Amino acid sequence: MVFLRLGFFIASVFSVTLQPVLFLFSMFLFLSCVSTALATPMADAVRLDEAPTLDGQVLADEVWTQPSLSGFWQQRPTEGAPSSQKTEVFIGYTDTTLYIAVVAYDEDPSGIIVADSRRDASLDNGDSFSFIVDSFRDQQNGFVFGTNPAGIEYDAQVSKEASGSMSRGAGFNLNWDTRWEVQSHIGDYGWSAEFAIPFKSLRFGDDDVQTWGFNFKRTIRRNNEVTFWAPISRQYSLSRLADAGRIANIKAPAQRNLKVTPYGLAKERSGNQIERLRDQELGFDVKYSVTPSLTLDMTYNTDFAQVEVDEFQINLDRFSLFLPEQRPFFLENAGQFSVGVSREVELFFSRRIGIANDGSQIPIKAGARLSGKVGEATNVGFLHMQADGVAGVVPQTDFTVARVSQEFENRSSLGLLLINKEESGSLDGGADHYNRTYALDGRLGLGDDGLVSGFYAKTETPGLNGDDTAFQLSAAADTEEWSYSASVMQVGENFNPEVGFLRRTDFKRVGLFALKRWRDPAWENLLELRPHISYRGWWGGEDDLHETGFFHIDNHWEWKSGFEIHTGVNLLHEGVREAFELAPGQVVEAGEYDDEELQLVLMTDDSQPLSFNMTAKVGGFFGGDRTQLTPSLRYRIGETFNAQLGWTYNEIKRPNNPETLEINVGSLRMTYSFNPKVSLQALVQYNDATEVMASNIRFAWLTSADAGLYLVYNETRDDDVGMFTEKRREWILKFSHTFDLFN
Repeated sequence: MVFLRLGFFIASVFSVTLQPVLFLFSMFLFLSCVSTALATPMADAVRLDEAPTLDGQVLADEVWTQPSLSGFWQQRPTEGAPSSQKTEVFIGYTDTTLYIAVVAYDEDPSGIIVADSRRDASLDNGDSFSFIVDSFRDQQNGFVFGTNPAGIEYDAQVSKEASGSMSRGAGFNLNWDTRWEVQSHIGDYGWSAEFAIPFKSLRFGDDDVQTWGFNFKRTIRRNNEVTFWAPISRQYSLSRLADAGRIANIKAPAQRNLKVTPYGLAKERSGNQIERLRDQELGFDVKYSVTPSLTLDMTYNTDFAQVEVDEFQINLDRFSLFLPEQRPFFLENAGQFSVGVSREVELFFSRRIGIANDGSQIPIKAGARLSGKVGEATNVGFLHMQADGVAGVVPQTDFTVARVSQEFENRSSLGLLLINKEESGSLDGGADHYNRTYALDGRLGLGDDGLVSGFYAKTETPGLNGDDTAFQLSAAADTEEWSYSASVMQVGENFNPEVGFLRRTDFKRVGLFALKRWRDPAWENLLELRPHISYRGWWGGEDDLHETGFFHIDNHWEWKSGFEIHTGVNLLHEGVREAFELAPGQVVEAGEYDDEELQLVLMTDDSQPLSFNMTAKVGGFFGGDRTQLTPSLRYRIGETFNAQLGWTYNEIKRPNNPETLEINVGSLRMTYSFNPKVSLQALVQYNDATEVMASNIRFAWLTSADAGLYLVYNETRDDDVGMFTEKRREWILKFSHTFDLFN
């Protein structure tokens, strides 16, 4: 019945809603037929008789006798030119481990920039080397590993070629962590590194001899130079697996993998409104490889005390704020469960599990996740979590998510998603509550650069009948010089994904975007101009009130030095159905508002010890005036100390409010890295709208990815009596260790 309704629904959408954009979609189809594919580079992996000595000194190790590949090509500053410095990569393996070694030759070793030594720190701020592994050669999913001359561990998981987002928990999942090792060394030749990645840390097929997709990236920061082994056009990144090279002759044996990570935790809480509380907890995680491509994860009495706290945000609108997921268990393989539009309509939003609406933790009793591939083209995912009840807050709740997607050639796929939420009892003594979401989603790759994607979803909630569907359809084309996209979306009044995220409800949305990438060899210092134009419009309710309109005209000016300026103009429309408060006493009345806004963005070279970013907006705001400034200052000492001071300032003047509204949100981040596995981090935040100051200090001594010793101090203070009075203090000591039972 769901699929029958889907067919009728899509037909009606095409006949009524999509007619105005059919011309644009046909343009994308035409543009995507243009192919710019180059010859795919290939190399062979070498079977090693003995494992190399993992010290980063590649040239001194007799194991590395012959490089597997060389010849890197610039993406920037001069696209298609040979790299200014020589790079050699060695690829070998033993029965248990894949080894990658790199020698990054440099004519001026004194010019090597080492910016950070924290795990998963950005590789773009200094010299670095990274690579992506497409072990199934599906051209959509992969694993990223990287390091810098300080020897940091950087890893990430890519799904759907990182489409939708380049941030945490989506298409590019930087919070994915696995067990592996790397060592780096700086010498008079430049710098080098050796990677040791156990096969059990990867996922792959069961052929005796395999060919994997690979690409390698080197950044030479003082030249702002980015080079690749397999050339990638300027509009793409390392996650562009369709253009990756091939590494053949890999004999990856099936690995038994059973890892158990128990933890012990002690907490002490105190404050002027609560008694001193002490608590101890025990729990564990289990990871088991059902097959080389399918993994079972189990957790009991899960606790995420070591995870960084949420950043303060200001809500100057009447729609929901988005807070990203940061808990490692939910971030692994997050891309497999991701359906929807990032930060706007996400059908599965894992923060609904174990976190209350006010941000407080809800105990998670236990859970399990089965994820990976069946065969070479079928992705499967199953997640079940049980959250404990909290008296007066939430009843005990079970969450189940089931996902299957079939991949096809040229970045195409078709998938199904089922989400079920079951509450045991209710706070008001009524019947058990449930909520379900059903979804069909797909992607269709067109040529080398075109992509059509979308989803159709329906929810089931007791008491809500009819108008409970949502859909989205988009088309995009990314060529070397042009990017285009168009999208339509509709969310019904009773569409209610309780385990998802909706920024707003009951709306129709249209989006259009066009960007030109303009480079000229005659420009001496200027690297690229990116003029672009975009429009996003929302209409809601039975009367189709034009709730929001955002028309953006901008140009990005990027210099070869790393300096960047964005100059833009925004034309704004807001239709307010019901009055709401921006702040106590600051009321925005119902009505329609049309405003204009100037926007300026400045970014200096972030490879320097001192760098500065700022976004400034000046213009109309709900019929009044607003000045918004968001400066950010970053300072580092070598690769050991990093500090970032951020500030958001809003000044709002409205005709019906005699007082000027000023809101300040500030933050200070500091990190000292004793080495890549031992670090001390501090985050201090202040919001003068809520008059709250919060501090989070974390000491981490990692023995492996996400396992080790954590000492955490949290403090929250408020200003309701004219001075910062203590509200809550919390000390947390957590220790975990991973036991590899089949090692």
